[in-house]
Amino acid sequence: MGNIYDYYAATDDTQALALFEGDALDDPFGTIGLKGADPFMLLGTVEAHLTGVAAEQVEADPRFCALLNDAEEEGPWLVSLTDSLRDALAAATPKHLLGAATAWTRTEDDGGADPALMADFLQRLGELARDAAPGRRVYCGMSL
Repeated sequence: MGNIYDYYAATDDTQALALFEGDALDDPFGTIGLKGADPFMLLGTVEAHLTGVAAEQVEADPRFCALLNDAEEEGPWLVSLTDSLRDALAAATPKHLLGAATAWTRTEDDGGADPALMADFLQRLGELARDAAPGRRVYCGMSL
């Protein structure tokens, strides 16, 4: 069994924490349950590809995978995603998402992933981002 990654939207960090800390994750926006890949390993490369910004600059954003809860060593963890990633995903075409997925599969973190499968995940994350923009932010809850 591996890690579980749930992506969802909330109006702010306080609401995201309240949703995350509840057992049911009662998501008022209907976007809970988007399963996917580790944001630390995937989304920096994706954001860099979609925005044209260097990966180092993406990762320097204070909201890039910023831990929001007081997690134990074994989790669960709640991290924020950047608003620039949300906006880039919301605006991206399927062709751009496939390009970003392909770019990620060429990194050392790819784990032999299929670009089409990753592009499908990014398309679904893009739908969440479009639903979230402009008044909500996107988060990832992670657990073992």
